[in-house]
Amino acid sequence: LNSNTKMDPILDSIKLVLEDARSFTNASFAGMDAASVCLITFGATVLLCSIINFLCDPEYTLLERMRTSFFKFVKSLPPVKKQIQAKKRESVVEVKKAFEAGHSSSKHPVFKELPKKSMTPAEVMAVAADYKAASVNWTNGSVSGTVYHGGEELTDLNAKVYKEFAWTNPLHPEVFNDVRRMEAEVVSMTCQLFNGDEEACGCTTSGGTESILMACLAYRNLAFDKGIRYPQMIVSTTAHAAFDKAAHYLRIRIVHVPSKPDGRVDVAAMRSAINKNTCMLVGSTPSYSHGIIDPIGEIAKLGLKYGVPVHVDACLGGFLLPFMEQAGFPLEPVDFRVPGVTSISCDTHKYAFAPKGSSVLLYRNAEYRKQQFFSYTGWCGGFYASPTMPGSRPGAVIAACWATLLHFGLEGYVDATKKIVGTARKIKAGVQQIEGVKLMGDPQMSVIGIGSDHFSAYRLADALKEKGWSLNMLQKPASFHICCTYVHTQPGVAERLIEDIHESAAALLKDPTAKDVGMGAIYGTAQKIPDPTIVDDIAMGFLDVCLSV
Repeated sequence: LNSNTKMDPILDSIKLVLEDARSFTNASFAGMDAASVCLITFGATVLLCSIINFLCDPEYTLLERMRTSFFKFVKSLPPVKKQIQAKKRESVVEVKKAFEAGHSSSKHPVFKELPKKSMTPAEVMAVAADYKAASVNWTNGSVSGTVYHGGEELTDLNAKVYKEFAWTNPLHPEVFNDVRRMEAEVVSMTCQLFNGDEEACGCTTSGGTESILMACLAYRNLAFDKGIRYPQMIVSTTAHAAFDKAAHYLRIRIVHVPSKPDGRVDVAAMRSAINKNTCMLVGSTPSYSHGIIDPIGEIAKLGLKYGVPVHVDACLGGFLLPFMEQAGFPLEPVDFRVPGVTSISCDTHKYAFAPKGSSVLLYRNAEYRKQQFFSYTGWCGGFYASPTMPGSRPGAVIAACWATLLHFGLEGYVDATKKIVGTARKIKAGVQQIEGVKLMGDPQMSVIGIGSDHFSAYRLADALKEKGWSLNMLQKPASFHICCTYVHTQPGVAERLIEDIHESAAALLKDPTAKDVGMGAIYGTAQKIPDPTIVDDIAMGFLDVCLSV
């Protein structure tokens, strides 16, 4: 009774407020016809919903949306729009000139349409040889990454296997049971290398990007099953851009957490970013940029604590990691031996030396894998089911991958790992002795990131380009790297690179404040532009040129 008595004044106040609101509303609409009242009410509701959606959109923060809206408005202004378009045209022209210069010595016309008459195999091969002459010579070890083996014996084996299985397609396992078995064996062998138990499983894909895309799809779908409407993944700023691509395609919010000064992800920052919508955590082994291995054990503990799947991106180092200890370079476990790790992506077309278009995605068990599968049994064409993005897939690539794994075996991969990582360690030690140059973190595998506190790292990369090197420029911070492959284990390659870095750095130290030129200037400018979509426009212009004749 006393409680009710105390509530009476509050209820009376609420009634008065509601009565005042009703009176105000009636007075405001007095004299209006019913249609006008409905239209005003509808318009106010739409406006209110739009404001709520803008302020409370779970996919993007308010700051992100305000930033995007602001730059979108600025870019729409005629003077700004004109300047951006002019810069894009200028970049496209430069790229076209570079491509055309590469084909200037070609003896054949551009094929813009089908030739009117059939060409013999010999004629086709003659044109192909002419085109090939325009490519960079990678056989001398001057190109970072790109070609991971290239040996004549392996090339011959792959060519023979490809010929035997050129027309196979895993979409029809009842017809091509041979390739079906090969794919299953590739997955099984890879599971064993990463210490998966009898429940571990996986699939092959067309490359690291598709492997990452499928893992993200699986965890997004798993989040949907749990009732999470707006899933988010948490990755380091050093994680591969394929995760951003997956987020873009699959509408997953991606949260980038910073890395520590040593290049490893800040696990404390990752823990702070976890919320009820988190669908996956990501660690790299190693990162593409500087070859740094993230603390997978610590990330996996977060996954176990908060019930979040953990993906290990071993696309780059996948076929080095399992052999590091036997090759004399022991590392902490980063595979299924670590509780909490639920999936691993591993490119067989890198250090497994399989032909391009080959990767493996592993899961701890089939419950995770089935989340990426697609099945539609209501189609008039019959039952349709596929494990990955494509329907038809090139069985010859799977067969060549299988053949390559058998050809090298455990012994061959341990030996290759010893040579490749040994070469990287030699370059690492050499760089540490060069004045004006620094290592980016403490790389343990095949990638050596190089920067400088004395002059622009881009100027050093350009100077090395003048000496015949084709290295990978990086940003945030300005740096570049050499990704060592089997090609770089040739005698004298590491020594030549160290000597060229030494000579170039010594020259740059004489004028450390000189401005960047060439690609270095482009990267430097890009980092200063506050709106990344402007750089995106220029990058897309580059893609347009690549796909044109």
